[in-house]
Amino acid sequence: MPLTEDRRALHRIPELDRCLPQTMAYLRAALEPLRCALSSPIESSLCAYFDFGAQTTIAFRSDADALPIAEATGAEFASQHPGRMHAGGHDGHMAMRLELARRLNARPALKNTVLLVFQPAEETTGGARDICQSGVLQAHGVEAIFGIHLWPDLPAGVVASRRSELMSRSCEITVDITGRSSHIAKAEQGVDALAAGVEYYRRAAALEASLPASVYRLCKFGRMESGTVRNAVSGRTHLEGTLRAYQDEVFYALLEGLRRIGREVEAETGCAVALTTSEGYPAVINPPALYDHIKNDCGIAFAPLEKPVMITEDFSWYQQYLPGMFFFLGTGPSPALHAADFNFDESILQNGAALFEQIAERY
Repeated sequence: MPLTEDRRALHRIPELDRCLPQTMAYLRAALEPLRCALSSPIESSLCAYFDFGAQTTIAFRSDADALPIAEATGAEFASQHPGRMHAGGHDGHMAMRLELARRLNARPALKNTVLLVFQPAEETTGGARDICQSGVLQAHGVEAIFGIHLWPDLPAGVVASRRSELMSRSCEITVDITGRSSHIAKAEQGVDALAAGVEYYRRAAALEASLPASVYRLCKFGRMESGTVRNAVSGRTHLEGTLRAYQDEVFYALLEGLRRIGREVEAETGCAVALTTSEGYPAVINPPALYDHIKNDCGIAFAPLEKPVMITEDFSWYQQYLPGMFFFLGTGPSPALHAADFNFDESILQNGAALFEQIAERY
């Protein structure tokens, strides 16, 4: 089956970030025989334009990069690139788009013109934003864009989505606290950065807990280092955490709260407190109007998700530029995403290709 063959071929050649020469060569070779126009709006990207002469253009996006993980699946089609693996399911995402391309190619007519987008750097720096800024979506008059992700938390083959909040906005948080070290026997001569770090951590946890349960958010620290030896006052504490939310007002309120806590701890302890954050990705929020159109007007069947997830996706950048809707495709019982043994039943990929074919027909 071509879909399975594509997935396995792409799984063998995982590449990272924005350096995807073999991946792009494979995609181009698969698409060149079809009646679509190919372009590469940014490095390590490929777009396939199927012109059906329709006034409406819709797009379907796939990420193409892999992860720096040593594969441990034992599969006969395992990665041929040591230390690299398609552990995030992007090989399956690309295979579904190639299957969609073949189905589009077989159609003499369609009510929508279609653009397929294969992008780099979803796992790293957000290649989606660069695709948007390249102008390719505007040049083709794209009205809406759709994406999908393999999802181990759903039964095999089940397609699901959610109105409004689906995946969170996020940023990484780093807090560096500088005090003054001294021998523990002369603790009064030191400025205890460990005690300041503990206080910062306690207040940050209380800040998150102060919001009602109905507000989806996450503000937690997973790493803390302090001091050098047991009999010296710590002169430095380092904390690493993550901040996630859906609404910008919640995200920025928590971020300002963390900065305020830093100022308070600094004033109370005499330590210097420095907070830095990464840029992160916006939240994936499915526009209610587009969600309702796909579900009700187009009659596309999918399962509703009760709650959003605290995972991030750079598909959110497309939603900053035009309406976009994101789906999950269940892999059933399988290892977790980004695990070295991640694998799945490839028969589910037919469901993802069928979903997008229906959207292309009915939008």
